[in-house]
Amino acid sequence: MTHDLANRDRLPPDLVTLLADWPRERWSDVPGFEGLSAFWLDRHLGFRDLMSGLRLDAEHMAGGRIDPQRWQGRLLRGGEQLVQGLIGHHQIEDASYFPTMVRLEPRLARGFDLLDADHHALDALLDGFVTSANAALQATDPQESALAFHASLAPFEKQLVRHLEDEEDLIIPVILKHQMG
Repeated sequence: MTHDLANRDRLPPDLVTLLADWPRERWSDVPGFEGLSAFWLDRHLGFRDLMSGLRLDAEHMAGGRIDPQRWQGRLLRGGEQLVQGLIGHHQIEDASYFPTMVRLEPRLARGFDLLDADHHALDALLDGFVTSANAALQATDPQESALAFHASLAPFEKQLVRHLEDEEDLIIPVILKHQMG
């Protein structure tokens, strides 16, 4: 199994061993879940919702079901929220959370290295996203630009969702096990 973000379908089994004791379906039942774990999952849900909204808006624009100016405004605002949110989220993880979690669970260090590598891959995808969004915003034919933008979202969304799921599978059990806030 390949471990790079573009080709990975899940984390290697040795990196998700804590899921046996802290399975997803029971996370919300763990005392202290409402702290950092719930916050982390909420941030991730926000990124998923932004991607979904951007994709749906592009579909509506391509089908002529939304006013072009409204679509452009939503793309501008939603795109900016997504890009700035992901950049900030990843900076905090890389600088603070990941080093702390590696100290708590050194056997998972390779997993945190993998997530850090994901962040670099996502940076390149974010650059492509910004380029595609800017092209869509400057195009003379909003419906055609929406089609092109929509097509550009698929690989980015797939890799983003893969990263978010893998990050949750690695990180939330660490947070719960060590009662990190």
